[in-house]
Amino acid sequence: MEQQLLIYNTLSRQKELFRPINEGHVGMYVCGPTVYGDGHLGHARPAITFDVVFRYLRHIGYKVRYVRNITDVGHLEHDADEGEDKIAKKARLEQLEPMEVAQYYTNRYHAAMERLNVLPPSIEPHASGHIMEQIALVQSILDAGLAYVSNGSVYFDVRKYQEDTHKYGQLSGRVIDEMLATTRELDGQEEKRFSGDFALWKKASPEHIMRWPSPWSDGFPGWHAECTAMGAKYLGSPFDIHGGGMDLVFPHHESEIAQCVASTGHAPCRYWMHNNMITINGQKMGKSLGNFITLDEFFTGSHKLLAQAYSPMTIRFFILQAHYRSTVDFSNEALQAAEKGYAKLLEAYKKVESGKIKVESAAAPEQLSTLHSQLSTLRSNCYDAMNDDFATPTVISHLFEAARIVNSAADGHLQLAQADIDELRGIFDTFLFDILGMKDESTGDNTALIDSLMHIILDIRATAKANKDWATSDRIRDALKEAGVTVKDGKDGATYSY
Repeated sequence: MEQQLLIYNTLSRQKELFRPINEGHVGMYVCGPTVYGDGHLGHARPAITFDVVFRYLRHIGYKVRYVRNITDVGHLEHDADEGEDKIAKKARLEQLEPMEVAQYYTNRYHAAMERLNVLPPSIEPHASGHIMEQIALVQSILDAGLAYVSNGSVYFDVRKYQEDTHKYGQLSGRVIDEMLATTRELDGQEEKRFSGDFALWKKASPEHIMRWPSPWSDGFPGWHAECTAMGAKYLGSPFDIHGGGMDLVFPHHESEIAQCVASTGHAPCRYWMHNNMITINGQKMGKSLGNFITLDEFFTGSHKLLAQAYSPMTIRFFILQAHYRSTVDFSNEALQAAEKGYAKLLEAYKKVESGKIKVESAAAPEQLSTLHSQLSTLRSNCYDAMNDDFATPTVISHLFEAARIVNSAADGHLQLAQADIDELRGIFDTFLFDILGMKDESTGDNTALIDSLMHIILDIRATAKANKDWATSDRIRDALKEAGVTVKDGKDGATYSY
């Protein structure tokens, strides 16, 4: 590999030269969604961030196995060791099977990712499909003397692990004594020897729907066990890169390290990468805080905080305009600026593609030579930015410089040789489309338009229902049904599906 790629490692808190364990191959694991609700902007950021990492590693010649999981069991409310499983709760409220809930939202997540032009991972394992691997992991930690059984549940012994390894808190910088002083009391804490111990396996209460037999009880795995088990299964141990949102550093990724060290004697990976948060008025966007805007709401403009609908590529460009380790604060102004900025780049690219830029064969050789050198430097600068911890904002700034050159030539203020035009086309193709994953939404995809029209139709129907105009309401519903669209009325309004 000729590229000298630097990656910021959360564990060492510095940029490190990337050296894969197996030359020419990269194993990357990224924590995927918990599928109990629609994806929001906070879910889009890690998906887009690691999509760019995936794209760039492949572009510079690596064979990449990218694993991104689906959490469909074991993730309890408030990320605690007590409470109701998020998916089981949704199933109970909607009178559905838990796997029906998981499948529905997995399908919707995939649809949103496709629209954002996020490439599918090499492998997408489900937590519920790897219960045996998680049971084996728990047993290995028990065998190592670093876990204990309590009332049918199994907990990781954090203080014993710390005595043996002195490694707990190395990723997050937390200290056990401080955790003891700050960890809030939870129902069921009497089962634990230490409030900081975390569940490897939970005994299911009688009303708990999702359960599996194990040597300790009928129950379900702890939230952290799935990634340790599935990462090792599909990528080996250790592997190269583990990614996710910064909110997962503690407790999720810290616990993953502890589980892996306890069961294998070493950490799960070489490089830890974490994207920062999407915020609204400085507060993290998330389902638990109730301040999120779903991706579908962005695409249709149907949320009260949105001034308009925003296309998937506007969302993608908005996210890539900030470095992945920086926070991004939502605002309509920032999204509108992203929309205009991407339109300018796309317009410049279309000028190159159209063949309308005049090729100057009579220009002075020294002028053409200088410009060609400038374009070559521009391409090199884009690679330098990507090699500096995937600095997408810097790449975008270089693309705007390429657009300036295109516009200047199109206006007749600059002379370009055919080689210069080919180089400009290559810069856009390589960096804007291949690596940053942008695409032209004006060709071949009318999904955003259809969503917007459906939103208008359902608003008209909602007004008719509010006015007790049942004939109009029913006529709209029946006409849509004949067109292959099913309308479902719910407490939060009407939704539609094909």
